[in-house]
Amino acid sequence: MKKNRLVQVLILILIILLIIGYFFIWRPVKKIEAQGKKVINKGKELKKVFSKNDIDLFEKELKDFYSDYSQLEKEAKSIYWLSFIPYVADFKNGLIAGQHLILAGQKAIEAIVPYADLLGFKKGESSFVEKSAEDRLQTAVLTLDKMIQKIDPISQEIAQAEILIEKIDSKRYPKKIGKREIRGTIDNIKEQFFGLTSLFVEAKPLLKRLPEIFGKDKEKTYLILFQNDKELRATGGFLTSYAVFKIKNGKINIDRSEDIYSLDETIASHPKAPREILTYHKDVYQFNIRDSNLSPDFPTSVELFNSLYKKSGARVDYNGIIALDSKILVDMLEIFGDTEAGGVTFSSKIDKRCDCPQVLYQLFDIVDRPTPYLRENRKGILGDLMFALFYKAIGFSPSKYWGTLIQTMYKNLEEKHILLYFVDKELQKAVEKLNFAGKIRDYDGDYLHINNVNFAGAKSNLFVSQKYLVETKGKEKEITIVFQNPYPHSDCNLERGGLCLNATLRNWIRIYIPKGSKLIKFSGSTKKVEVYEDLGKTVFEGFMTVAPEKTAKVVVNYQLPEKINPKKILIQKQPGTYNDEIIVKVDGKKVFEGVLNIDREIK
Repeated sequence: MKKNRLVQVLILILIILLIIGYFFIWRPVKKIEAQGKKVINKGKELKKVFSKNDIDLFEKELKDFYSDYSQLEKEAKSIYWLSFIPYVADFKNGLIAGQHLILAGQKAIEAIVPYADLLGFKKGESSFVEKSAEDRLQTAVLTLDKMIQKIDPISQEIAQAEILIEKIDSKRYPKKIGKREIRGTIDNIKEQFFGLTSLFVEAKPLLKRLPEIFGKDKEKTYLILFQNDKELRATGGFLTSYAVFKIKNGKINIDRSEDIYSLDETIASHPKAPREILTYHKDVYQFNIRDSNLSPDFPTSVELFNSLYKKSGARVDYNGIIALDSKILVDMLEIFGDTEAGGVTFSSKIDKRCDCPQVLYQLFDIVDRPTPYLRENRKGILGDLMFALFYKAIGFSPSKYWGTLIQTMYKNLEEKHILLYFVDKELQKAVEKLNFAGKIRDYDGDYLHINNVNFAGAKSNLFVSQKYLVETKGKEKEITIVFQNPYPHSDCNLERGGLCLNATLRNWIRIYIPKGSKLIKFSGSTKKVEVYEDLGKTVFEGFMTVAPEKTAKVVVNYQLPEKINPKKILIQKQPGTYNDEIIVKVDGKKVFEGVLNIDREIK
């Protein structure tokens, strides 16, 4: 009898648990699942709308997304009583973090909407398009202040999300369920999120001072340095021309735009060339401004530039330096179309004479081809073209081109085709943290930066490709670099007026690796290999050549210091380089294969 009653009690408890489980767990979970799918689909639609560059439509879609997300949160609250279970607590933290991020997005939209047209978003009719080109830029600069006031409220929402996502512990989850990655996916999402939040935090000091940078209330002076990446140098290219411009409240005044040789001529007495130039350059014995970007660390090269620039009779006090390479010209011509400067039309279309954009061939033809007459300020044509493109940019309706232009310039900052330097230490620190300053970075794991310098090897970097194979076995490393030039030699006879673009590349090569690394073997250098320390790294230095229609190879073997973790590596890209292919292997396993277009951290 007692046994039957016990069975009845157990059955009753089971029924109650099933009822509770159905109404308070299974049913709510199914509702959450259904609403979650709806939110995911809405999120995909929101991404598509964003790509249309229409701020009004995006604002509406974001509100709809938030409405569906709020409904998901409402459904989820029905299981929050189970938050003593870590997985439910993680789910709750993730959802609430998502709400903070949506609120941050809404506040960002609120800040942008009144000035949407200025930022290149489509937004109905705007009196902005009726203004003159100069007045447009001035209006844009003066309204930055009002937009930037929203940065602190946005960062507060992001900070709240960061606290909640930090609480999610991936280690409590299995590595896989079936074929689906679980722990790795959570780690990846967290890593991407913290990467974006740190980017926002690091960008904040720069963003808050953008109006000041653009000369709000007080005039600012900037140097623009044009680097010819087809004659590759340590920071991106040969310094071929420069410009001085001043900006106050968005009003720009171009003080000077000349070739770099004109600037060198304003120095009465040049010092003797440093060791690197005397060793590797051809017939150069004095130190010129045009050769001053010797260090792969752009701030260090700016110090070398300043050591000569202070001797110049044309020197001006400046607030910052903007270094640009030829990709900026090609990208802007791609956006704005054919442009005339100095009586010449320039285009981004491929020119068969060099298998390169027409603008590059045309510039080389003007600057480098010998003529029987004197052409003054030949290299100054670069400055003329840049400013023709600049005024063309602000002459269009912003909603037509500015969004694309801003995205393109940001990409070029990431890929180091634009380098920034500020005299103001706080601003300089901000651009260094954003990795827009061309700085050789400190790193607590393995490290690699390969720096190539073309000393008097024509414009051969236009034709030479580079491929890297980086292999780690235990603490030993082998780096293989293959240089290939499949194009024929140019006519380099100056008396005939030949245009010498492709000739033998004379390449000074430096390999920056963790401090304390020991060289085992360096093959491929035609000069004695030097080993020393620079910028907190150990450096292996050599010299080699690459002839037209030939291939050359450098292979370096070395031992990493004991303290270095070889399974975590930062590979820093050289400014001014394009599409360098790289394969990274650790203990025989391929961990990365792709293009080194940005700095890569590989774990």
